[in-house]
Amino acid sequence: MFVSRELRKKNIAEYLLYMWQVEDLLRANDLSMEKVRNALIEPYGLYDANAQELFCWYENLIDMMRQEGVKESGHLQINKNVIINMTDLHLRLLKSPKMPFYSAAYYKALPFIVEFRTKSDGRDKNEIENCFDALYMLWLMKLQKREINEGTLKATAEISKFISMLSLYFKEEEEGKLDLDSED
Repeated sequence: MFVSRELRKKNIAEYLLYMWQVEDLLRANDLSMEKVRNALIEPYGLYDANAQELFCWYENLIDMMRQEGVKESGHLQINKNVIINMTDLHLRLLKSPKMPFYSAAYYKALPFIVEFRTKSDGRDKNEIENCFDALYMLWLMKLQKREINEGTLKATAEISKFISMLSLYFKEEEEGKLDLDSED
C-alpha cells in the first residue's frame, strides 16, 4: 500500500505493474488474510497504525477480488480503469498534431505489440493492455530466472520506451500540464 501510493503519484505504469503483482501475491496466499499477514505484513516489522492500515488495504483488495470474480485470474476493476484511462489518453495523443514524438514511439513499438498479441492470444485486449501484459511477462520471466531471448528483450525494450512516454504524459495530464489542443 505504501509502495503503491508512492508509485501512483510518480509513475502510473510502475503502479499498475505493482498492483498486478499484488493481485498475484494475494492469489499465491489463497486470498487468506492469515497467510497474507504472515507473508506480506509481518516481515515489514510494522506494529502500529501502519500495520493496521496495510492489513485493511490487503483485506479490501481480497474482498474486491472475490466480489469481482478475479480470485484465480484477471484484474481488479480499479486496475482495469487505469488501462482505460491510459488508452483514452493514448488515443488523444495519437490524434494530436503536437505529439509527433509520441506517435513515432508508438509506431516503432507497434510491430512488437502486434507480435506479442498474436503469440499470447491477446486479441481481445487493447494495445495498451497488451503492452502491460508483455512487460509483466518479462518481469515474471526474470523473477523465475528463465532464459529470455534477444528478440523478446528487444521487443519489450521498445514497448517499455513507449509506455514510459505514455506514463509521463499521463502524469502531466493529471497535474494539468498537458495541452493537446491549442497551438503554441
